[in-house]
Amino acid sequence: MNSSSLKFNAVSEWWDEYIAYDALKKYVYQLEKQQVGYRDAVHDLEANESTSLIQGTDEHVSTDALFIPLLDRELKKIASFYDAQEKELLEEVQGLERMVLQQEADGPDFGHQYDRQEDDDDDDDEDDDFNQALQNSEITFSRSPASRRRRSLSVGNRGGVRTHRPEWSSNRRFSLSSNEDHGDLEASIASLRSTAQGEPTGSQPSNGGQGRGVSRSPIRTAKSIASKIFSRDSNIPDTVWTAKNNYAMDIQLLFKRRITNLYLSLISLRSYVELNLTGFRKILKKYDKVTDSSLRDRYLHDNVELASPFTTASKDKLNRAVDRLIDLYARCVARGDASAAKRQLKMHQREHIAWERDTVWRQMIGNERRGEGEPGTLRTLGGTLVLEPEKGILDLQTPAGHIKLTMKQIFLLASVIIFVLLLNVQVVESVEANRCLAILVFATVMWATEAIPLFVTSIFIPLLLVTLRVIRDSDNKRLSAPDATKWIFSVMFSPTIMLLIGGFTIAAALSKTNIDRVLITRVLSLAGTRPSIVLLAFMGVACFASMWISNVAAPTLCFTLIKPILRTLPPRSKFAPCLILGIALAANIGGQSSPISSPQNLIALHEMDPQLDWSKWFAIALPVSAISIILIWLLLLVSYKPARSPDGEGDIEIKPIKPTREPFTLKQYWVCLVCLVTITLWCVEHAIESKVGDMGIIAIIPIVAFFSTGILKKDDFDQFLWTVVFLAMGGIALGKGVTSSGLLEVLDDVIRDIIDGKSLYTVVMVLSVIVLVVSTFISHTIASVLLVPIAKEVGSKMPNHPETLLIFLTALICSTGMGMPVSGFPNQQAATQEDEMGQLYLSNVDFLKNGVPASIIATMVVSTVGFLLMKVM
Repeated sequence: MNSSSLKFNAVSEWWDEYIAYDALKKYVYQLEKQQVGYRDAVHDLEANESTSLIQGTDEHVSTDALFIPLLDRELKKIASFYDAQEKELLEEVQGLERMVLQQEADGPDFGHQYDRQEDDDDDDDEDDDFNQALQNSEITFSRSPASRRRRSLSVGNRGGVRTHRPEWSSNRRFSLSSNEDHGDLEASIASLRSTAQGEPTGSQPSNGGQGRGVSRSPIRTAKSIASKIFSRDSNIPDTVWTAKNNYAMDIQLLFKRRITNLYLSLISLRSYVELNLTGFRKILKKYDKVTDSSLRDRYLHDNVELASPFTTASKDKLNRAVDRLIDLYARCVARGDASAAKRQLKMHQREHIAWERDTVWRQMIGNERRGEGEPGTLRTLGGTLVLEPEKGILDLQTPAGHIKLTMKQIFLLASVIIFVLLLNVQVVESVEANRCLAILVFATVMWATEAIPLFVTSIFIPLLLVTLRVIRDSDNKRLSAPDATKWIFSVMFSPTIMLLIGGFTIAAALSKTNIDRVLITRVLSLAGTRPSIVLLAFMGVACFASMWISNVAAPTLCFTLIKPILRTLPPRSKFAPCLILGIALAANIGGQSSPISSPQNLIALHEMDPQLDWSKWFAIALPVSAISIILIWLLLLVSYKPARSPDGEGDIEIKPIKPTREPFTLKQYWVCLVCLVTITLWCVEHAIESKVGDMGIIAIIPIVAFFSTGILKKDDFDQFLWTVVFLAMGGIALGKGVTSSGLLEVLDDVIRDIIDGKSLYTVVMVLSVIVLVVSTFISHTIASVLLVPIAKEVGSKMPNHPETLLIFLTALICSTGMGMPVSGFPNQQAATQEDEMGQLYLSNVDFLKNGVPASIIATMVVSTVGFLLMKVM
């Protein structure tokens, strides 16, 4: 729970009466600083002043003694507001019941004079008199366009919106305070009665005392008698709730509105109680976790549960009042049908919630999701954040309009020009190969410059391959467009793509069931308080997490876990940037540790023939990753010296990570079992290949197991990284196109000249440098798309054909390109981490000073230790 979710579910008119969750959370963090000995005031940016909860207090005072009074103050505020609302609403329910009994005692014929005559000549005048009489009670009638005699009721509501619809409207704003409605109802009924008796209303004249509408016309009387004689229910006497005369129908509509408003008020009050109870539970849980206390259960039991809003008696009162209103609605509106009454009131409740949530913060969320807003702005829950607009190379105001040319537009234009030139210049002999070369260069430039989103370029590749007739069959004959389309789409969705989706499913299940956080916090709790050990522990956890929940989600989780540590560090501590950078570098290394940890590994597996099984992958990748992590850890210790305090006096002490206390649930055990079974089958896939065919088939197991049992929902499936899936599919399509068009054969002579007479290890070192440079400046996935086919072709031209070895090396080194802030997603996330004052922890110098040496170290480990392990395997 946070302030946004609280506001989203709260009643907007009562916002100040809810628990002050944000303020309490700030106090918790101040107490956390006190515990670790840093008593710096927290700077309130909005108030532009420093505030501190613990100023002037004894350091040995228990944090409970400081926090409990704040909770008591909030509890007293909530109880006072609830008591006033409960008393008012229950009194109104009782008053409404009395009014219902009074109406039933009066009977349906009380307002028989209220019926209007059918005489067309007097009809308009009678309407005018009646409308004038009803204005004082805020009831108006409007002509229906279909008939002059059909009328629809609209009940006025001070502070509300008038509507001429007889049924409840979904865009109606319901009043949660029903004081005015109560008065409106009594006044409306009094006005109807006085009008029915032919009396003037308010200051309106009575038309000379003629009492228009006092007597029925003969035709009207005859119709009424006939309807009763021929009605199937003529033996059942009418009541005020079943009669069809005008007076009774108006009374029914008035009571329908009154009961509905009271019902919504009671439901909102019940929701107010539940939301505040959740708020107390969440803030106490956060307090216990941050301060290592055990206040939650004690305070909830001794204080919250005994307060008037949260007692069983109060809940029973509200529930009984709701049930009484449902009975009244069934009695007055639903012809005694209790189930219909409950269904209709719930419908009104849903419409009310939809209206309440369609407020400023709801619209902000929708606009942000749809990408609406002005260029250079980002809509957030707190308002509109103005971003620095993209700088234009050319910015001119012309008579035809404003022209702004950005770097991305220049790159896009350059890519198109190069593409058109290559299509019209014969670089290689074969037409198909020449066109494929143009596509390859075009896609490479587009991927490298990100002139358009990466996945859009990938989706564009099949279109170019088919329309330019690049694909050839085994006899080197150009395929027709229909045949080329079927072929290219069949190879794009390969078992590798299914393996990627299976990896996303496992990652989503581990994250949603909180298994990743439980396991990681338990491991980190063993790290202690020494900065060097804490740094190594986080790097190891980031690397391990990247193996299973991807190196996209793993750093996100780790950056969340280190926030309590960063909050309690002294200002200008070197440990903060060291820890953030260490997590990012370790997550990159984790991208090489398992076949599903990153897309580049899956692309490499797809090109291997035969594919490397998981056991061999782990046997090579895990030692390489472990050595790389330790060497990078030593590099960071030497570079940052994170243990030193900023003032140079002694070493800092790190706040320990506390493991979650919740035991494993049956659902979590089920997720662990499915994941272990799937990974085991992947490891032994070669032994059971005759049964399962490919690892992509095994990847279906977690998809079925988690989605069929409700562990994961449709929304979880929608949130998979589908852009990465399409990126990989486009890369596969391009690789197949290069092979099918004959372009790879054209490059044989060039490749042969490069490697002719050189040893395998020399080729490995040259390839390592090329892969490292490319993967540093462009996406790791794109680097593998471009370089894995080259590694495969180089291996095929060498003695003993070491294609698998070179492909494996290329995939591992793609993950080591981490020298720039844009080198991989972990680096991009690390570069955006900010402190409490909004200052970035890392700069470009940090990446150049530490990221570049780390990349070189990791590459050397792959090309030495990894190479030797591959030779042994």
